[in-house]
Amino acid sequence: MRATRDIRDRADLDVLLRRFYTAAFADPLIGPFFTEVAGTDLEAHLPHITDFWERALLRSAPYRRDAFAPHGALHSARPLTAAHFGRWAQLWRASVDGLYAGPLADRAKAQGERIALALLRRLAGPDAVAGAATGGTSGGFIPLAAFELRTAS
Repeated sequence: MRATRDIRDRADLDVLLRRFYTAAFADPLIGPFFTEVAGTDLEAHLPHITDFWERALLRSAPYRRDAFAPHGALHSARPLTAAHFGRWAQLWRASVDGLYAGPLADRAKAQGERIALALLRRLAGPDAVAGAATGGTSGGFIPLAAFELRTAS
């Protein structure tokens, strides 16, 4: 069954983020960053990340936290590579596609890819992004525009 409606409000973002984090925590490549390295408490983290996405997509929530700081701390503890950000972007896209369709869903997917590339650039340097964007050997980031990710609803 394909999604037929767009993201509308914070409640939709909560559903989306819970679906995404369920997949991310279970993923063998990126899950350990959440469970072992950061020890993420989803219930404590979710309101902040929902604020972030509500601000980014709906322009209706304040977000005054430093979104880079936790990623910088993770990278210091265990380096994040293009493969990690690529997998994050794949799971994000699959989560959005499995639930929603429309302009805000499209914006969420595009914004997710931009965030992944920006974090990779800031953490690993511009060479990591250049190699990742061209399918080079710098970690395996696959631009989402290069393929269609199938999702289970």
